[in-house]
Amino acid sequence: MTSIARSVGAALATPVRYATRRWTRSMSLRVVVSTLVMGIGTVALLGAYVTTQIRDGLVDNRVDRVLAESARDAATAQERAETSTAANPQDLQQFVYVLQTELRALGGESRGLVMLRSPDNTSAVPLTIGESTTGLRLAVSSDMRDAVADGVAQPWQFVTLPSTGDPGIVVGSQFDIPVAGAYELYFVYSLADEQSTLALIQQVLALGAAVLVALVVAMTWFVTSQAVRPVRQAARVASRLAEGRLSERMTVRGHDEMATLAQTFNEMAESLQRQITRMEHLSRLQRRFVSDVSHELRTPLTTVRMASDVLHDARDGFPPHVSRSAELLSTQLDRFEALLSDLLEISRIDAGAAPLEFEEVDLADVVRDEVEAMLPIAGDMGVEIRLHVAAGGHTASIDRPRVGRIVRNLLSNAIEHCQEGAVDVAVRADRRGVAVVVRDYGLGLTTHQVERVFDRFWRADSARARTMGGTGLGLSIAREDAVLHDGRLEAWGQPGKGASFRLLLPRTSEGLGSNAPLPLVMREKDFEAAGPRVDFASTLVSPSAEGGQP
Repeated sequence: MTSIARSVGAALATPVRYATRRWTRSMSLRVVVSTLVMGIGTVALLGAYVTTQIRDGLVDNRVDRVLAESARDAATAQERAETSTAANPQDLQQFVYVLQTELRALGGESRGLVMLRSPDNTSAVPLTIGESTTGLRLAVSSDMRDAVADGVAQPWQFVTLPSTGDPGIVVGSQFDIPVAGAYELYFVYSLADEQSTLALIQQVLALGAAVLVALVVAMTWFVTSQAVRPVRQAARVASRLAEGRLSERMTVRGHDEMATLAQTFNEMAESLQRQITRMEHLSRLQRRFVSDVSHELRTPLTTVRMASDVLHDARDGFPPHVSRSAELLSTQLDRFEALLSDLLEISRIDAGAAPLEFEEVDLADVVRDEVEAMLPIAGDMGVEIRLHVAAGGHTASIDRPRVGRIVRNLLSNAIEHCQEGAVDVAVRADRRGVAVVVRDYGLGLTTHQVERVFDRFWRADSARARTMGGTGLGLSIAREDAVLHDGRLEAWGQPGKGASFRLLLPRTSEGLGSNAPLPLVMREKDFEAAGPRVDFASTLVSPSAEGGQP
C-alpha cells in the first residue's frame, strides 16, 4: 500500500507542479480562473435562490388549491351522506360506491381517494371501502390518522406516492355516514406536474447560467488579453534590452493608456541606450588610459629600477639615513612594479582580452606548490600553514598560472590577518567540481566587509599598514580569474573568529553543481575530516622557488 500511495503521489506531483507554475507565471490565467470561480459561485447562489422562490411559489399555490378543493369535496360528501335515504346495508353500500365514483370524477387523474373506517366506529353495518388506486393506502400515515381522529380541521402533509415515487399531498377529513358510523376520507394529490415544471425551470436556468458564465469568461479573457498583451511585449523587449540588444523598442498603437506606456517605455529605453553607450565609451577610454599609462610607465620605471639597484647595492658605503632611503626606494619600486602589473592585468580583464591557456592539472599540486612557497614568509611571521588534501583525483582543466595566483593571494591575505595563529587549507573534489578553502582565525570580517572584500583598492582597515606589500587588487583579480574559469570565489567572516575563502572550479562541461565539495565555513575539526594533512617538515624551500612571494 505504501508503494502504491508513493506511486500515486509521484504521478500527481508533476501535474500539480505544472499547474502551480502556470498559475504563478500567467496573470491572464489567474484573472480568468478567479472570474470563473466568482461567476460560477454567484450564478449558483442566484440560481439556488430563484429556484427556491419558484418552488415555494408553485407548492404554496398548489397547496392552497388542494385545500380549497378537498374542503369543498369533503363538505359535498358529508352533505350527500346526511341527505341520503339509505337505511339497509345494501343501500348504504350502493351509496358509498356512487359517492366514491363521483369524488374520483371530481378530482381527475391527479387525485386519489382513500376511505378508511374510523377506529372508534362501533356500527354493526359492514361496508366495503378502500382506495382508488392499489397501494395508495400506504400514503396515509399513522400521524395523519391520529390527527383526523383527534378532530383536527383539515389536516394535511407532504408524502411520496407509493406507486410512482412522485411527491404528493394528503388531506384528511372526518366523514360520518348515518347508520354506518364514522369513517375517514383522505384525498391524495400528485405534485408531478409541479415537479416537471420546476425541473424545466431548473434546466432553463442552468443553460442560461452556463451561457452567462461562458460569456463572462470570454469577455474577461478578451479584456485581460488586451491589457496583458502590451505588458508581455514590454517584458520581451526588456528581456532583450537586458541581453544587450539596446535597439529593441515597443510598438506604439493608438493614443490610449497602453500607447502612452509603450511611448514612455521607448523613451526610457532610448535614455538607457544613450547612458550605456556613453558609459561604455568612458569605460573604453578609462581602460585605454590605464593600459597606456601602465605601458608608458614601464620605460621610466625600468630606468629608475636600474638606478635604484645601483644605490641599493652600494648602500653599505652610504651614511645611515641615505642607506635607509635606498632600501625604502627599492621596496617601494617593488610595490610599484607589482601595482603596474596588476593594473595591466585588470585592464586586460576589463577589455575581455585576458589570455587563457588551459591544461589538465591536479589542483592539489598547485595548492601544495603555493603553500610550500609561502612557508618561509609564514614562518617569519609566526604563522603555521596546515594543508589537508582529500583522497582521490583533483584534476581540472585550468590556466595554472592564474589559479596559482588565486591561491597565492588567498594565502597571503590569510597570513597577513591571522595574527600569528594558524591558517588551514583544504582541497577536495567531487564529480563536477573541485574546491579549495583557505581559513584563518584572526581579525575576521563583518557582513559589510564581506560584501566589499573583492572591491578594487578596498581595505578592511585603512589605518592598518600592509606587511606583505599588497596592491589592493589581489582579491579583485582573484575573483576575476575564478570567473574566467566559470568558477566562483566566495568569502565569509565574523569579527574575532577569522575569515574563510572558498574557490570553486568546474571539472566538466556541466559546470558547478548545487552541492559544493567543501562548505564555505569550516571549523578546525572539519579540516581534519576533509583529508590527511600534508607533511612539509622535510621539505627544503628556497625564497626564490617557483610561486614565491607575491
